[in-house]
Amino acid sequence: MKKLTFKQLAPFFVLIIVAVGAAFVKPVADYVPGVNETQYNSSDIAWVLVSTALVFLMTPGLAFFYGGMVHRKNVLSTMIKSVVAAGVVGVLWVVCGFSLCFGDSIGGFVGNPGTFAFFKGVNSGPAWPAANTIPLSLFSLFQLMFAVITPGLVVGAVAERIRFTSYILFTVLFSLLVYAPVAHWSWHPNGFLAKMGALDFAGGTVVHITAGCAALAGALVLKRRKVHKEHKEIPPANIPYVLIGTGLLWFGWFGFNAGSAVAANSLAVNAFGTTNTAAASAGLAWMFFDVLKGKKPSVLGFCIGAVVGLVAITPGAGFVGIPQSIIVGVVGALVSNMAVSLKQKSTLDDTLDVFPCHGIGGMVGMLLTGVFASKAVNSVGADGLAYGGAGFFFTQLKALLIVVAYSFTVSFLIFKFINFILPIRVSEEEEELGLDATQHNEKYSQGTLLVHQKDGLVSEIDVD
Repeated sequence: MKKLTFKQLAPFFVLIIVAVGAAFVKPVADYVPGVNETQYNSSDIAWVLVSTALVFLMTPGLAFFYGGMVHRKNVLSTMIKSVVAAGVVGVLWVVCGFSLCFGDSIGGFVGNPGTFAFFKGVNSGPAWPAANTIPLSLFSLFQLMFAVITPGLVVGAVAERIRFTSYILFTVLFSLLVYAPVAHWSWHPNGFLAKMGALDFAGGTVVHITAGCAALAGALVLKRRKVHKEHKEIPPANIPYVLIGTGLLWFGWFGFNAGSAVAANSLAVNAFGTTNTAAASAGLAWMFFDVLKGKKPSVLGFCIGAVVGLVAITPGAGFVGIPQSIIVGVVGALVSNMAVSLKQKSTLDDTLDVFPCHGIGGMVGMLLTGVFASKAVNSVGADGLAYGGAGFFFTQLKALLIVVAYSFTVSFLIFKFINFILPIRVSEEEEELGLDATQHNEKYSQGTLLVHQKDGLVSEIDVD
């Protein structure tokens, strides 16, 4: 048997240490009937439970979306990187992730990691102030799904060349050092962006801008693939996968945005409507704009556009009206489409255009929230530039610049640090063979083709 290295042993033993520590945590009831049960609303609990499941569904949806667009020799390696975040972040969240995001504020910058360590007090604690009709434990599980999908978004930028073990370490460090602080700034009542008046309804800043900036940092550190240097066009492995992924993302996004109302109320209905409308208008805008550039209307074009629309509406889903979500979707799609075109003329190798679509899309959505937000839609929000709120628009702009600068800088340092202690990139030979085989010893195949030979024998050939 081959001798295992420290790098191979460490992840397993870290998990064992966490598991042993968790065994000593005293279990408690989620809430005590007759004591704090009366404050909860069963309809709100049901809706947020469903929304939590919907947001989780976005993670395998993202795996299909990304997996369908890469080369067939990298399909499985791309898909597992999106899905494995559910395991890594799922454990990390209970240990300290929720505490860092929503624990007692340390200077408005990050939560105290000990506040809810190993979910201490989450099951029996008072409800979250902005979600006081559901148990704190449900609020935490809903927020967990956002933390899961965020590092998964980065996968598309570094696909086809990052080592699996290096990506696992990135997921841990990104979740602790980038996602948690920005979530605390934006969604904790004592977070400094929240106190500044910046609004992010469902994660345009916390999820998409942080992931987009990390994607840009990762693409710069990992540098270009060989096929990118040689200007080879890589055919998508499976466009129907992209279509399935888009459907799952669109479906799950109703929980992502409408669930962020954390209640079954009229605000959830508005967020549901803006989400669907922005996706629809953005999908059409991307496809029609491609036609204006001389291309044919494509499945990929509509799917990418729809996802960009979902990204763009996320920060303002509960602050803008349904009619205004049309222009949010259209502008988001057009700006991201042009950003993709500019990227293709550069040397930046962002494999699946994560920065132009999620990063730029999130920035557009953040700014358009500053334009079209209305207190008529959400009384605890603000009036945007279109309704006389120039000050609020500049608050959104300032918050955007802070998050972009922080997310890119820290993510860049994380990638550099990982590259210092681990080889972050596969070898040229492994890249040539594909990451499915070299990282996982598995192979993606679209099926088999039965070939009837003249002598009557039948052979099977993989359809790749």
